[in-house]
Amino acid sequence: MNQVNLISEDIGNVDLKGSIEKVDTGYDVIAGGQDIWGTSDQFHFSYVTIHDDFDMAVRLESLSMADLYTKAGLMARKSLVADSEHVFFMVFPDNSSRNKNNGGYEFQYREKSGGDSLAIYPKDYSSEPAEFPINYPNTWLRLKRSGNVFYGFYSTDGETWILYSIHEMKIDRTVYLGLAVTSHNENNTVKASFRDITITSNSIASEKVWV
Repeated sequence: MNQVNLISEDIGNVDLKGSIEKVDTGYDVIAGGQDIWGTSDQFHFSYVTIHDDFDMAVRLESLSMADLYTKAGLMARKSLVADSEHVFFMVFPDNSSRNKNNGGYEFQYREKSGGDSLAIYPKDYSSEPAEFPINYPNTWLRLKRSGNVFYGFYSTDGETWILYSIHEMKIDRTVYLGLAVTSHNENNTVKASFRDITITSNSIASEKVWV
């Protein structure tokens, strides 16, 4: 299988710098940043450039918490400026109750540069147990693009995938795709342990590649 080298950098005005470390089965990402939300973002991004449809999956082994809204997940982003359009399928550090959400997963997006961020929440966010709970070390995410349609999938084993959301939005065919992490706390960094990363895209290789 071909190796894909991730480019890693801070996006936006980040006080505490982030970093990435390659480990045997994936990457450990350290990140600061105020948030990925609102009209601009501050986070650490590790990415490849994709020119076509894609299907990316990852297992999050762990995510430390610096705030209730610490976030980590898979992002497809039009540009590397702080207010760029993007889609972001992500998880929180635990299953605490949050705005319209009682599980650990959420699908967020910004449709216009400098525009507001929006989220897709679980249809039922009062049920117990939650419909989409996180369960480290087996918290799996998958983000897929087909034309202008983006799909977020949930899994507990990386084999059986359950659709979390579908969102259609216009964005360039060429995007930056990768791992996005924000502390949501100016005074502390967090660590996200990404494992078992795969990307399928005709613009990278003719078959699935392990990152």
